[in-house]
Amino acid sequence: MKTFLPKVDLDQRKWHVVDANGAVLGRLAVRVANVLRGRNKPIYTSHLDAGDFVVVINAEKVLVTGKKETDKRFMTYSGWKGGEKYRTVADIRARHPEKLITHAVKGMIPKNRLGRVLLTKLKVYRGSDHPHAAQQPTPLDVKD
Repeated sequence: MKTFLPKVDLDQRKWHVVDANGAVLGRLAVRVANVLRGRNKPIYTSHLDAGDFVVVINAEKVLVTGKKETDKRFMTYSGWKGGEKYRTVADIRARHPEKLITHAVKGMIPKNRLGRVLLTKLKVYRGSDHPHAAQQPTPLDVKD
């Protein structure tokens, strides 16, 4: 048997807009990661970029379940001794709510060159305004 290799036409990529208002973070990230990879298409191939662009709006209104708002901590390291910083979900939501969604989606895509390319197709915005109206994005439902 031969491996099917689809013709990935870069001009035929669609744009989707996702409203994160009231959506649970993990469930939203799974749907967005699958669309970025192209897993919702019949021509999906794991080592090719066949996915679409995704614009996420209202990132500040995404929900987390349980006590994750105060108990879950994200660690960053500056490279210096004692340079570890821990921040809760509430701290990140107050400063950069886009990073919550970006971090969750980044963990669900491949950790290689392909993953870095896929992440450039994700656009996350704090409020409901985005500069991608010219691409005519179609709404993508992520709420269960």
